[in-house]
Amino acid sequence: MEELTGSKATRRFIAGAVCPRCAAMDRIVVSADGETRSCIDCGFEDGRPQDAAPNAVPTRVTRAASRRTETQAEPIRMLVEGGPKPKKPTN
Repeated sequence: MEELTGSKATRRFIAGAVCPRCAAMDRIVVSADGETRSCIDCGFEDGRPQDAAPNAVPTRVTRAASRRTETQAEPIRMLVEGGPKPKKPTN
């Protein structure tokens, strides 16, 4: 087993992570800067992707900025048919 010295001493394990090469569970460590992950069993190493953030998946809820509208808040009155009648004030 390799001795932890220098920058290797600041690695941290990722609970539940599975190595993509050897499929060992709980054997993946991440470097202190978070840029690389590696498997302590098979030696697999992988860097963090350098590309831009992924685009949001289009849904019914997400809209382009040109289609967004701000709706003004308005007070409403709730009318319940057949609901309890208001109590009369007692004198």
